[in-house]
Amino acid sequence: MESIEIRDLKDMLEKTGKIYGNRPAYKIRLSGINDENKKYLTISHKEVREMVNALGTSLIEMGLKNKRIAVIGENRYEWEIAYLAIVCGTGIVVPLDKALPENELESLIERSGVEAIFCSKSYEEELSRIIRRGTGKLKRLISMDLKQHKEGVYSELELIENGKKLIKLGNRKFLDAKINPKAMNIMLFTSGTTSKSKVVALSHKNLCSNLMDIASVLDIDSSDRILSFLPLHHVFECTVGFLYSLYSGCQTSFCDGIRHIPDNLREYKITFMSCVPAIYENIYKNMIKQFEKEGRLDEINALVEKYKDKSMEQKKKAFKEIHDFFGGHIKLLISGAASLSPKVEEFFRNFGLNLCQGYGLTETSPVIGVETNENFRVGSIGKPLPHIKAKLEDVNSEGIGELVVKGPSIMIGYFENEEATNEALKDGWFYTGDLAKIDKDGYIFICGRKKSVIVLKNGKNIFPEEMEGLINRIEGVKESFIFGKANKNNDDDIRINVKIVFDRQIMKEAYKVETDEEIFNALNSKIKEINKEMPSYKAIKKIILTEKPLIKTTTSKIKRQEELKTVL
Repeated sequence: MESIEIRDLKDMLEKTGKIYGNRPAYKIRLSGINDENKKYLTISHKEVREMVNALGTSLIEMGLKNKRIAVIGENRYEWEIAYLAIVCGTGIVVPLDKALPENELESLIERSGVEAIFCSKSYEEELSRIIRRGTGKLKRLISMDLKQHKEGVYSELELIENGKKLIKLGNRKFLDAKINPKAMNIMLFTSGTTSKSKVVALSHKNLCSNLMDIASVLDIDSSDRILSFLPLHHVFECTVGFLYSLYSGCQTSFCDGIRHIPDNLREYKITFMSCVPAIYENIYKNMIKQFEKEGRLDEINALVEKYKDKSMEQKKKAFKEIHDFFGGHIKLLISGAASLSPKVEEFFRNFGLNLCQGYGLTETSPVIGVETNENFRVGSIGKPLPHIKAKLEDVNSEGIGELVVKGPSIMIGYFENEEATNEALKDGWFYTGDLAKIDKDGYIFICGRKKSVIVLKNGKNIFPEEMEGLINRIEGVKESFIFGKANKNNDDDIRINVKIVFDRQIMKEAYKVETDEEIFNALNSKIKEINKEMPSYKAIKKIILTEKPLIKTTTSKIKRQEELKTVL
């Protein structure tokens, strides 16, 4: 798609609204997923922009001009309307993680100086308690569910209706609001504990440059239909799923939950979806299992071999049943937020499904690089976006160094944290904290987090994420955690250990094992197979088994330091 030049998000809504105004922006089911006679609500791009203008007008009339306003709740169009009404002329938007417990939520509200908050009905009670405690500046709740204002809680719907009346009466305070594209208008908390999480300050310029870059490389346009699944407070979904959809005139529908993804893909005839690797890896595991169960795995493998050099369109016809499972309309699938197994990426591509890996961080608005239909290299995150420069620092003998990037989508800095900002930003270059390789053609291969790498006494580096990816593919393994531990008999030696979270029911079905000892032996056998495929210094020496989930952030990343305390 050809990118449309935009100065800020308000400019984006105005320019793209003129082009795509009559096209559907949202298609939302009003009935239950299993209802026989499903009813839908379709909202046009023109209506979206009218709602944003009306809500923004009401917010300014409430005295919220230049204030910090938060948004919290499940993925829904009201969340997106609220975000845009705040950021396009009212004040500063603070998207909050809906998975946080009340005490952490209160801490973030206090730290960010939020004065009003849009929320789903399920958050009204705890947010009312936070207001009563008076620890921060929060005074107003705005419900995404209420039809009318009630005591202590405003209705987003009523504010929109009131705003429309105000505009008709000539109120242009929001319509004529000027945006400074370089100023902080978005405050995002990084994942982690509330005391350690940093506040990333982003501007309209940051987000808009990323949108224009994405549009210049991805073949997604106004004919496409997007399924929104990842949490909207996460900048990956916010930019790639939500803002990009409005920028390019797409239609968005909201997922009913992880187990409903295949149904939703078919129901809404989805053409584009962005997800985390775990979703694709789970689909991969289930498909392999199904082929084995049907006794068709050899047949499928033979067909894959036959069509491996054919076009994606030819593969699509040959594997029609697999495409039908995904709804039959998929044009592009993107994996982001964590590393995708090359084997899984290859698996999807073998069937004619364009699964592309992308990479970015909250601090980079977020996309740094992404594979495309034409430019991909299995295992890579593609090449940097057009306006992003990338290089490696402190490169070792294996060609691995820290990835540092520069460009207009790089954050302003960490809010009120000069020390952290100076550590991350040097001469305009952002130090990602990720170790990577860049091949001769410019494709970037992420190796792992700099902080989590295990350095052996012989100088060899072990990247836990890479090994965990291999272990997680073992049937019956839910997740794993690789860590190094000093050898009791030799202080100069570090042994590689793994903690495995297993699924007892799957272990029983797959290996016909029931006791803890039998389960250990079955998984130990699989680990030995993996050891044979790796250099001896990477060999796993000890296995710890558990059914208890690993300690993770709300974005499902392992809290490595916390996990280490449980095993060392």
